Amino acid sequence: MKKTFLIITGLILMIGCNKTDSTISVDEMVERAAKEIKTITVEQLKTKIDSFEMFNLIDVREANEYNFGYIPGAVNIPRGILEFNIGKEEFWESTGYYFPEKTEEFVLYCKKGSRSILAAQSLMKIGYTNVVIIKGGWKKWELSYPNLQEKNLELESHGEKEEVGGC
Repeated sequence: MKKTFLIITGLILMIGCNKTDSTISVDEMVERAAKEIKTITVEQLKTKIDSFEMFNLIDVREANEYNFGYIPGAVNIPRGILEFNIGKEEFWESTGYYFPEKTEEFVLYCKKGSRSILAAQSLMKIGYTNVVIIKGGWKKWELSYPNLQEKNLELESHGEKEEVGGC
């Protein structure tokens, strides 16, 4: 009896002592996710566009960021609602684009890359098999191709907008 008590007590102590803090920082989360995400350069994206390749270009920034400038042909699905909208036929009908299959190529971007890394990881977890992000994001595209962008400024008020996401 005494031996059983000691064994059980020892097991409880071992389990309790092996507990580690499982929280990580956002930067660590992005760094870990980045290891499993493929990237393309803005030059490679430009080649895809110029050769009329078929792919789905998704801007995961917030609408107010998107409206001030985006890559032609991009569909805006903010990071916060991406997983909820990407698989809805009604959403795609409202954009004027067809409803894509999970096996099609999806090219994601955000301001600099961090949000698109997490977005790509989420899409892969829900079954999308061909997901890449643009290395350097919107900022890299804007600097590389300043004359190749579209804007929806009429959708924005004239006030100062708060920056969202920072990445």
